[in-house]
Amino acid sequence: MTQTATTPRPPAGSPADRPAEHGPSLAQRALRALLTERIVLLAVLIVVVVVWMTALDAGGYLTGAYDPDYLAGSLVDAVPLAMLALAELLVIVSGRGGIDLSIGAVVSLTGMVFGIAYGQWHWALLPSVLLCVATGAVLGAVNGVMVAYLRFPALIATLASYYAWKSIALVVTNASPVSDPKLAELYSITRSVSLPVIGGVIPDFPLGLFTFLVPTVVVVWLLIARTTYGRRLFAIGTNDVAGEWSGLDVRRTRFLAYVLAGVVAGLVAVYISGEFASARPDAGTSGNGLALPAITVAVLGGVAISGGIGRVAGVVLATLLITWLNAGILLAFEGNDGTQFQLLALGAVLVFSALLNGLTTRRFTGSR
Repeated sequence: MTQTATTPRPPAGSPADRPAEHGPSLAQRALRALLTERIVLLAVLIVVVVVWMTALDAGGYLTGAYDPDYLAGSLVDAVPLAMLALAELLVIVSGRGGIDLSIGAVVSLTGMVFGIAYGQWHWALLPSVLLCVATGAVLGAVNGVMVAYLRFPALIATLASYYAWKSIALVVTNASPVSDPKLAELYSITRSVSLPVIGGVIPDFPLGLFTFLVPTVVVVWLLIARTTYGRRLFAIGTNDVAGEWSGLDVRRTRFLAYVLAGVVAGLVAVYISGEFASARPDAGTSGNGLALPAITVAVLGGVAISGGIGRVAGVVLATLLITWLNAGILLAFEGNDGTQFQLLALGAVLVFSALLNGLTTRRFTGSR
């Protein structure tokens, strides 16, 4: 009698006895990307804001048209906000509590220097801009010396310099703006322009996007993503002790971050002088100032306040989100109420971002 060969049965609990495991579903992958990728989250939020405001406009709930022309025109305010947020990215990424509360006052003081040189001394435009930028670099260097070499806490050092630069800007011209026909002509740098070839099918965009913001974005991205300085900056921001043991010049690297932030603030001062058609001593400090919105946009864009983490794309998208949200709020409320609700919305978006960060940490890293 022949025996039939039988395949031995695998022991219970072996891999062959377990059901096949499938990878995460598309919905799960989308949720994970939304919670862990700040770029994805910001892109989704921008779409939500634009669709929501457009729906309110269609329903007659806004005081004006929330259309592509209005959105493009509102980007005139995104230029200084994004540039200063990029400056904050540099100093925050440098670590050790890096932050620059004085950057709005730097804009005010360098703006006065530019206004005096160009409007009162009648220098040519390029030397005036170079003097303005050099002044910004010097003011940033003062912050850098205090933080990097004297090891003052950045919060205290830049708060002290904020008061100093702000008072000097007011004293220089007795708190009066510098006005001159030459400065008034600079308003043209903020005008809207039609793009070549495709200008007939898309709205006109502020000229400052192409002459100020785009070059700044490109230079900062190249600096932090394609240079050895950028790698050193992220390294010391993550762990400056390890950076020192690796032979990095931690103090010089951090010092340069504040200098570069001052340079960017000087360029912003030129832009704002053109936007106001005069040099104002309170250009960067009036109202809520420029520093706190810039810091908020940087953090919303994914810059870790502890240092060592930050992306230029995140800052740019966060600027678009806040700019178009603010533009819609101004149409939703009349009078000064719109400005107050803008601050409320800015705080709410920042809290929402922080809550998502906490949820991401608990869900995907297992921390409690």
